[in-house]
Amino acid sequence: MPRRLQIYDPKAPLEGAHRGSDEVDEDHFHDECGVVGIFGHAEASNLTYLGLHALQHRGQESAGMVTSDGEQLYVHRAMGLVHDCFPPEALKKLPGHAAIGHVRYSTAGGSLVRNVQPIAVDTAHGSMAVAHNGNLTNADELRSTLEARGSIFTSSSDTEVIVHLIALSRAAGIHDKIIDALAQVRGAYSLVVQTPTQVIAIRDPMGVRPLVLGRVNEAYVVASEPCAFDLIGAEYVRDLEPGEMLIIDAEGLRSLSPFPKAPRHLCVFEYIYFARPDSHLEQRGVYAVRKALGRRLVKEHPVEADVVIAVPDSGVPAAIGFAESSGIPYDMGLVRSHYVGRTFIEPSQSIRHFGVRLKLNPVAEVLKGKRVVVVDDSIVRGTTSRKIVKMLRDAGAREVHMRVSSPPTQWPCFYGIDTPSRRELIASSHSTAEIARYITADSVGYMSLDAMLEAVRGERPADPNQAGLCHACFSGEYPIPVAAHHGADPAKQLRLIGV
Repeated sequence: MPRRLQIYDPKAPLEGAHRGSDEVDEDHFHDECGVVGIFGHAEASNLTYLGLHALQHRGQESAGMVTSDGEQLYVHRAMGLVHDCFPPEALKKLPGHAAIGHVRYSTAGGSLVRNVQPIAVDTAHGSMAVAHNGNLTNADELRSTLEARGSIFTSSSDTEVIVHLIALSRAAGIHDKIIDALAQVRGAYSLVVQTPTQVIAIRDPMGVRPLVLGRVNEAYVVASEPCAFDLIGAEYVRDLEPGEMLIIDAEGLRSLSPFPKAPRHLCVFEYIYFARPDSHLEQRGVYAVRKALGRRLVKEHPVEADVVIAVPDSGVPAAIGFAESSGIPYDMGLVRSHYVGRTFIEPSQSIRHFGVRLKLNPVAEVLKGKRVVVVDDSIVRGTTSRKIVKMLRDAGAREVHMRVSSPPTQWPCFYGIDTPSRRELIASSHSTAEIARYITADSVGYMSLDAMLEAVRGERPADPNQAGLCHACFSGEYPIPVAAHHGADPAKQLRLIGV
């Protein structure tokens, strides 16, 4: 059978770019990935490019796109940010009325060109491409089984495991092959699959990762977040249901529910940090949720202070909510640079707090002589918080009180977020008072788990089938079975629920 993939090969290095020492981002849970799919539009590649640009916050290491003209697939993948990965000459070589795209921060597999998605292949049954947001908890086990059967892997991404399972399935058609493949996996996934004549979108049965449906003119579009729709003028239609498969082709839109029902477990960190504040997830505005978190935080950890500031950007809505509820004025005490690449040259002569100052700088006139409340979305290792507190004191702050709009992060995530091992999470082994001493703050206050869940759920029912959330990184209650990772013994350290 002749090859049907046309791959544009940019002049990119074979290995991933150096990440640098971006301390502000390295001390946060990392964005996982973002996906876009569109069918039925003459400018599919251009709209996918814009959609990926809107989802850039979900992954900054690499980007890729596959398009279709109805007969064959065209592929382009590269390392870097979206605007660097898709120069005009690349987009011109991506024709067709359908496309899928992906932005990536590596959670499974290294930061290498060969791991960039979508993964596109020719099989005995035709061409296909797959882009995946999430993580499979049994990927290593499946990979070993497939390799024993003769499969040859070209990447270390768990997405390729899904590709092999689909290609090897003995089910009749592509839809049944996908269903058969996904019945064998455990974990979190939001997938977009491209064939020459279809775009197929699937969300895992627990809905851990978001996936939404929109429409632009007569074309359908799917994306990880609805903020991708605004840039291309698409209308939000609805969230995909957990376990739902959407088939989009020349006949229109069809919805299947091929997987057993399971309790919802949307990742709560989507509301706290990952999603853009202008997005809506499952009928809840992210910005409104983050302000509500700040208001709840005041009730649990009030403090006498002169000014409330945020660790930008994700801490801003919660800081505004904290200020409004407490009556303490909000001001911009930290300014963030948005023009820092992932690679930079550090001066040979040491500069105090260089890595943090590259991204953040204090505003002395806001801070001098003040009792300051600093609101952040989370504390992971504590190293960045410690440097921020020292920066604020150096700028003249009289007191520094850290307030965190989430509970202590004590457990790693195995569902598509790149997190440190448990022993690297400061809250897993230190009390709040010990953390305050380490970061040199006058006080530290975390939200309780119950208050966080109430703020996120809002007026929605507490029924887990209607408003369930995965909060394993805070509670250690894992809804999907996980294997030993980072040297952890699941029997001793992980509590599985719903298994």
